[in-house]
Amino acid sequence: MSRRIDIELTSVLPDGGFTWRAAGAKAPKGTIAAGVVPTSHRVGEVLKVEAEFDLDGITVLGLVQSRDKKQKSNTLEMLPSSSRFEPVTQRLAKKSENRRTTRKPSGPKKPRFTAPPELPKRPTPKRLRPGRQHRSAILETLPAEQRPVAEKALSGGIKAVRDAVKAQNDQLKKEGKPEVPADGLISMAQDLLPKLRVADWLDRAEAAREVLDQLDLRDLRSVVVASEDPMVVRDESTRELATTLKTALKKRQDEEQTLWLQDIEANLGVGRSVRALKLSSEPPKAGQPFPAELGTKLLQAARESLTSENSSERWIAVLEAAAFSPIRSQVTVQSIPAAQGEQLLATVKRLAPVLPQVAAAFGITVEPGASAPRPLRPQRQPRKTRKPGKPEGTRVQSEVAPT
Repeated sequence: MSRRIDIELTSVLPDGGFTWRAAGAKAPKGTIAAGVVPTSHRVGEVLKVEAEFDLDGITVLGLVQSRDKKQKSNTLEMLPSSSRFEPVTQRLAKKSENRRTTRKPSGPKKPRFTAPPELPKRPTPKRLRPGRQHRSAILETLPAEQRPVAEKALSGGIKAVRDAVKAQNDQLKKEGKPEVPADGLISMAQDLLPKLRVADWLDRAEAAREVLDQLDLRDLRSVVVASEDPMVVRDESTRELATTLKTALKKRQDEEQTLWLQDIEANLGVGRSVRALKLSSEPPKAGQPFPAELGTKLLQAARESLTSENSSERWIAVLEAAAFSPIRSQVTVQSIPAAQGEQLLATVKRLAPVLPQVAAAFGITVEPGASAPRPLRPQRQPRKTRKPGKPEGTRVQSEVAPT
């Protein structure tokens, strides 16, 4: 979740970034990646920035553009007084000898986690946005009565056509009208489907070729997998482009694998163990063994975080990340927190099928046949409710013509 804060620039980094601290205080503090704040700013300036807060620290997203406001004068005018000046005297009462001051006993200090320094983030890959050039060309060659069948086959295959015909016939039967011939429509869809599949793949493949170096690896992999469709393979127009995309996928996977390992190493180097554990569970190339030396470093970082000196919140973050990493079967606990809390125990119980050795340290037994958990999805922020008395915006509703 992001919010606005005031920061003071404290020094300039060699790469053009800055170090900062909260305005008027020693903490929190951190670094700003190069390019986020213009180099025209100088050390000692106080800026208002947009920052994102998470368990690994504070990430400065950018400057907040503020409007110029008129400066109000805070000067008070001193007017002379006509009355005679009389000095004020003060006499302090002596403290009683029997009076004693007592201090309340201070409770145990809550474990605190110091956020590690920031690391520059890699550019976000582009998602695939295919056009409709080839699909539209096929649909334009068809008679008007065949286009709805073709669009339904393109969106969901023969099953979608069969379901649509059945639903239409059920409605016609209720209205006492003659039913449409299902066999003829399904046969028509089967004849059109090969050309439609090829056109759909060409639209996706050509869009992928345009942004091949920046395309999200998942989208590129899906296009390459779709090229193995028998309907696509049999068409000569797809073979050269499919070969190009397969070669590019292999190259991109090797590059992403190298960058992936470098990112894990870099996050471990600055103490971002949670981020390193999460990255390790998202390999760009499936089936590749995880390096043993890097796995040892990752395991050591996880064990150092799972001690009684760390808070329950820190434990939960580390366990959620370690449960899906390649070193999860080796994660052990050195010492559990004295104050565990219901949320931590619930997390250990949920992750027990994949972290049985951690569950055993808390006295939790894994139930036979328990299914493995899935990673938690980020929670969406609740939508802001409309203030009373504020009119709602006009919504444009699209009408769908009846079929």
